[in-house]
Amino acid sequence: MPNSPSDADRPCRVRIQHRGPLLVEGPVEVELEDGSTVVSDRFRVALCTCRRSRRYPWCDTSHRERTRP
Repeated sequence: MPNSPSDADRPCRVRIQHRGPLLVEGPVEVELEDGSTVVSDRFRVALCTCRRSRRYPWCDTSHRERTRP
């Protein structure tokens, strides 16, 4: 395709979801508050914004309201 941007030329896409994680097109490297970094080579990652995740900074869906059956 003429004039199609290469992967290096395209901006990283981040999707914000109401009451949910940030969805980021990967691969990604995330710098944590303590200066350490975590890496994911997945094509899309969900970053926790509620801090309830046991796998922080990755979302484990802990933000969802839990109801007892």
